[in-house]
Amino acid sequence: MHIVYNIGILVLAYLIGSIPTSVWIGRSVFGIDVRERGSKNAGATNAMRVFGWKVGLTVLIVDMLKGWLAVNLIHLTNYYIPETGDFIEFQLLLGIAAILGHIFPVYVGFRGGKGVATLFGLILAINPEPTLLCVGIFIITLVVTKYVSLSSMVAGFAFPVMVIFVFKTTTPSLVIFSLIIAGLLLFTHQKNIERLLRREEKKVLFLMSKRRRETERLKQSA
Repeated sequence: MHIVYNIGILVLAYLIGSIPTSVWIGRSVFGIDVRERGSKNAGATNAMRVFGWKVGLTVLIVDMLKGWLAVNLIHLTNYYIPETGDFIEFQLLLGIAAILGHIFPVYVGFRGGKGVATLFGLILAINPEPTLLCVGIFIITLVVTKYVSLSSMVAGFAFPVMVIFVFKTTTPSLVIFSLIIAGLLLFTHQKNIERLLRREEKKVLFLMSKRRRETERLKQSA
């Protein structure tokens, strides 16, 4: 009975993760499919690039909430003991289901985003301390480099370091998952890595001075 119920909750987590925030906002408000503009990605970064920072921030928050909410679906059960290995492992499964939903959303032809924001919501719900430190690393890297993709990868690689060496987590599933996160970010950002190596990756313009924004805008449109 528990197996059937668990499968149902996992499906619900996938459906929550599948909510295509940027696609629905783009179509309903602007009449544009964000996947046909910019980097052709359905994530918050491309939504910010195509529709502006307010829309991008909205997409980021909602996509993070998808991961956080999916993890907390575990409270629909009453047979997992909090903080035990089984409890954490099922939380991770729920979060992974949401991430798969974000990457392969059933509502819009299975073409979604990279899942970084949803992944962030997942790990924030399960392991907040190292996650918040990685947020600091992300922000510092973003301010210095102006690259969202690079900042995401640096923060992702820092996460297992925080989990294993700083907070000395002994839960095997959390340790393994932290390593998977680093590998997953590397996998989902292959095109970004190629553009970074070719110096073609687009920077976040709103973090620059007005003069630098104009210069960078001209470079990107060239």
